[in-house]
Amino acid sequence: MTAPQPNNPLHGLTLERILNELVACYGWAALGRQIDIRCFNHEPGIASSLKFLRRTPWAREKVEALYLHMVRSNAAQRHPTHGAAPRSTPKA
Repeated sequence: MTAPQPNNPLHGLTLERILNELVACYGWAALGRQIDIRCFNHEPGIASSLKFLRRTPWAREKVEALYLHMVRSNAAQRHPTHGAAPRSTPKA
């Protein structure tokens, strides 16, 4: 049984799900510009990309980093005031 990983934002996500979400968000062309690897730029496909990413740690790290960036960007767009300075209250 695996131990819980509360500080790991990728815990419980499969590489296939991460890749599918990136493709849905960016599309293959933009994904290939973000991460310049052949499996994204030449006849891209989920199966061939997964095979390459599972065997190539540096490429998988780049994909995971881009996914985390995408998730954080989407969260910031949904909550634009998150992290903003509190508004001052007028004095009477």
